[in-house]
Amino acid sequence: MADKILNIGLAGCGHLGKIHTRLISEIAKTDPRIKFKGIFDPDTETAAAVSGEYKVKAYNSIDELLRETDTLIIVTPTSTHFEIASKALNKDINVFIEKPVTGSLSEAEALIKQAEGKPVKIQVGHVERFNPALVALERFEMKPMFIESHRLAQFNPRGTDVSVIQDLMIHDIDIILHLAKSKVKKIDANGVAVISDEIDIANARLTLESGCVANLTSSRISLKKMRKMRIFQNNAYISVDFLNNKSEVFRLTDKETEATGMTFDLNDTKKIVYDEPKPENPENINPIKNELESFFESVLTNKPVKVTLTAGKEAVEVADKIIQIIKNGNQGN
Repeated sequence: MADKILNIGLAGCGHLGKIHTRLISEIAKTDPRIKFKGIFDPDTETAAAVSGEYKVKAYNSIDELLRETDTLIIVTPTSTHFEIASKALNKDINVFIEKPVTGSLSEAEALIKQAEGKPVKIQVGHVERFNPALVALERFEMKPMFIESHRLAQFNPRGTDVSVIQDLMIHDIDIILHLAKSKVKKIDANGVAVISDEIDIANARLTLESGCVANLTSSRISLKKMRKMRIFQNNAYISVDFLNNKSEVFRLTDKETEATGMTFDLNDTKKIVYDEPKPENPENINPIKNELESFFESVLTNKPVKVTLTAGKEAVEVADKIIQIIKNGNQGN
């Protein structure tokens, strides 16, 4: 049997769409199973510029692009995700949707219902799941009881059509739900709009059903970038620096337990083991490229995607609740 071929189309040629275009072009050059059919953006000048730079066809409409593809990458403004994804699903086209998956919980739920029983793969672009700092932790047992995250960025007018919760904090919401494997029981939140018309800085405290508590701070009006998460669990402290692709693990063990890496005696019976875990190929990791390759491989081999539509919906649901609590000026649910 001949190898399956994927005919890839991309919708959205903005800043992130251009990055995806470059990476899909690179993947297609080395993987004969991937055929990059073309791109679409309603801004014809932008589409023409990207088309010329990466030597890929620019289609005149999303419908024309969908007729030529079986797999669509959606990198358009969040407000358009639902309409474009729904069109693709109606044609049984596999879909990769940048985060947040949709602009509202109701739209995410509608996509899940529409996708039921369809022979398609759907992946959400929560790219930090592919960050080498997080990938390197997959060999550790994660049972977090307290998590603290800081995701700070300098102001950029791009992305201010949504709040900082949907723009930045949603990365950490997704990671926390993924690591804790528990639903959110209670939310306390505060935030303000400073430069844009949407919330620019926010803090949320999530209490999960497992007992884990997560404290999240996100800002897009900071002087310096920061993307850090600190995880505390029984007998372990884990630090994750997403900006510098680095993780550190401190584990408390019995003195007689064999361990690799540096160790520090704590007392007569316990020691601390320090580890700086690395992914299998740390020199060859581009998170965006890796999430695309993972999605393509899922479609080609019929394997589960790494970030499901349901996971994307759950992150949107928590983000929506945080936004509502801030807008209502209340604490609690």
